[in-house]
Amino acid sequence: MIIAIGNDHAGTEYKFEIIKQLEAAGHKVLNFGTDENLSVDYPDFVHPTAKAVEEKQADFGILICGSGNGVQMTANKHQNIRAALVWNNELVALARQHNNANILAIPARFVSLHQAKNFVEIFLTTSFEGGRHENRVSKIPVC
Repeated sequence: MIIAIGNDHAGTEYKFEIIKQLEAAGHKVLNFGTDENLSVDYPDFVHPTAKAVEEKQADFGILICGSGNGVQMTANKHQNIRAALVWNNELVALARQHNNANILAIPARFVSLHQAKNFVEIFLTTSFEGGRHENRVSKIPVC
C-alpha cells in the first residue's frame, strides 16, 4: 500500500517511528509532514496529505498533531476524505468498519507512541463492513 503521512511539530517524533513501522511492513510512504520540531501551521501539511488520498495517489493517510483536532478538521474539508480522530483501539476499528475512514488522525500529546503504532496497525488491517453503513457513508459528502 501507499500511505500518505503528514504532521506538525507535535507529531514529528511519532511520524518518524510510524514511517519505520510502515516501511518494515512493506508499505511505501509519502511524507508530507515537517521533519522539524519548530512550530509550523498544520494545514500546510494536512492539505497535501489529504489531496494525495483524495486523488488516489495514496491508499490511506495518517495525520499527527498535538490534539488531532486541527488535522482532522482540515482533512475533512476535502471531498471524499473521511478523517477519524482516535484515542483508543475500538475507535480505530469502528472508524474503518462503520465509517470507511481513509485518514487516521492521531493526537500525539494524548496517546503513547506504542498506542499510536497500534492504531496504525488496526487502521490498515481493518476492513469497511459496507452493508447498512454504505448508505450512511454515501450521505457524508456535500456535493
